Order: sequence, then structure tokens, then C-alpha cells
Amino acid sequence: MTEQAKVPAIRFAGFTDPWEQRKLGELSSEFQSGDFISAEEILGSGPYPVYGGNGLRGYAKQYNHDGFYALIGRQGALCGNVNTAVGKAYFTEHAVAVKANFLHDTRFLAHLLGCMDLGRYSGQSAQPGLAVGVLKEVETTVPSKAEQQAIGSFFSRLDSLITLHQRKYDKLVIFKKSMLEKMFPKDGESVPEIRFAGFTDPWEQRKLGDIAERVTRKNENNESDLPLTISAQHGLIDQRLFFNAQVASRDMSGYYLLRQGEFAYNKSTSADSPWGAIKRLTRYEKGCVSTLYICFALLNANPDYLVTYYETNRWHKAVQMIAAEGARNHGLLNIAPDDFFDTMVSLPESQ
Repeated sequence: MTEQAKVPAIRFAGFTDPWEQRKLGELSSEFQSGDFISAEEILGSGPYPVYGGNGLRGYAKQYNHDGFYALIGRQGALCGNVNTAVGKAYFTEHAVAVKANFLHDTRFLAHLLGCMDLGRYSGQSAQPGLAVGVLKEVETTVPSKAEQQAIGSFFSRLDSLITLHQRKYDKLVIFKKSMLEKMFPKDGESVPEIRFAGFTDPWEQRKLGDIAERVTRKNENNESDLPLTISAQHGLIDQRLFFNAQVASRDMSGYYLLRQGEFAYNKSTSADSPWGAIKRLTRYEKGCVSTLYICFALLNANPDYLVTYYETNRWHKAVQMIAAEGARNHGLLNIAPDDFFDTMVSLPESQ
């Protein structure tokens, strides 16, 4: 929205009037903190949800608000975040309850508040906090109530659609995790719990070095200027997306040059990947990785199968067995490449 025009770049048809400047307090019939409730009164289940500064905290036997409200987190590191609540609920003193007056729309107001970076108005202290009086004086621009309702309804429908797809996604993640457990043989076994029809032969154990060769080519001619890192969730990805455009070295001639379809093993450990992560380069044609990574290309195995295999924890024990005593040095496993290629991989006859 430009300062001169005070209109958004995109509007619903039929709305042409400029948006008007108002204080948040002028838009609201209610703009105040909730009430104290003791920890003992917050239950694991109950008739009324309890909302604090960061959203749902539990349930209570009583409520202090009824209707649709925008809730602003008032204290802590996440102060300024915005949630919504509908129906009978209990709002604690850490949440600021906001309800639009008859000239404005609460759903629109909730989305507007969420875009305003309200945390910047917190007091400068060890424990960040927002004062209701300060928030009510914050100025913004708003359209007519009719346009507010159109905008609020539009984004509410989007939120519902996002929630629906998120639930489907969560269910699929759980299903995939279960299948990863059941469709690969357990330690000491040669067949998985679940198989596709027509497959009966036992799986075999092969050394990684029998089905793959190490990649050690350097980026000496600066064939690529794309620095890659391994994300347990996203795979091999542009390092600059993860480290605020800061790259370990501007000169990447000494890095390994990885080409599309090849694999890399990052020996760095975390809570999500206690034995590191192995990923295949798929989204870029080529890129550079640290020489601390162990890179390899497949010789005679199905790459899609191996990608899925390394999403399981079946390879963790093999890595654990070759990791040196006191293996973690600043979160990096002490594993020699030759030993890594001696690790065993479970393979079905047809992958």
C-alpha cells in the first residue's frame, strides 16, 4: 500500500475509496488483557479452552469471553503474535483480547494485526512485554466495513483450506513413517513385515562400496557457484537459504562438485538426525559441498530406492558401529570414507 494513495495493490471489485488512518483503539469495542488463572485450574481437558499469549494452553471449568476475538500475545519472546478464538473461552492475562466495534470487522482486524509486527512495540527489558495502552495508540489504515468483511472472509477461507491440507499432510506423514518401519526388514531379519504381491525372495546385504563409487571431483574450474548444504527435511538445498545469505567461503574451488543424481552424506548431527543425513541432489543440476561431506554415485542400484532407504533408521546402526569413540567433535561424527563405504545396505532382489 502506498502512502500517497492509501489503497492496496489488489482489491475486490466495487471498492474504490481510499483507506483511512485510525488508531487500533478506535477500531475496537474491547481491547484489554484477560484475567489471571492459576496453573492448577488449567486442565488437560474441559468444557472451555484457555488461551494465553502463545495460543491454547489447556482447558478450564469457567470462561471469561464469548464470541470471536483476535488475541495478541502480550509477554515473552513471542509477544506480538496473533491468534484467534471463537465461542466461550478463558483468556489469561498474557493475552490481549481484541474485538472490533460496530463500524469494523473482527476477522479483518485479526488478519491486519497479524501483519503489523506488533512485537516491535514491546518494552526494552529482559522480559519483552506489550502495554495495552501503547497498542491502542498504534496507527494503521483500514477500508470501509464492507471491504473489511470481504477481506476477512477471504483470508478465513484460506486459513480453513490450509488447516484442511495440513491435517491431510500430518496424516500422510504418520502413514509414511509407519510404512518405512514395516516395508524394510528389521535388524537381523531378511524380509519386511509388509511386501507387495508377487515378491517372496529374501533381501540381501550389500556393502555400499559394491553398489556405489566415491565422488571426489573438485570445483577447480568454478563450474558451479551454488553452495549446498544438507537439510534433514529438505535435502540438498542452497546454503544461502539457511544461513541468511552467508556462505562459508566465497572461493568454492576447493569444494566437491556434486552433480544431479549423486548423493552426499553430512556427518553433522542434530536432534532430528543423530547419525547425520544422506541425501540425493535432485533440484539442481550441480552444486558445491564441503569436503567434510562423503559423496557418492550409484553404480548398479535403484536411486529412488536408496533415497527411501536412507529416510529410514536402518542404516544408523552401521554408522554407529564405525563411528570412533568420542565420535562427536562439535557435532561432527568421526567417520573415515573407507569405513563408510563398508557399511551394509539392505536390498531386495528387484528395487
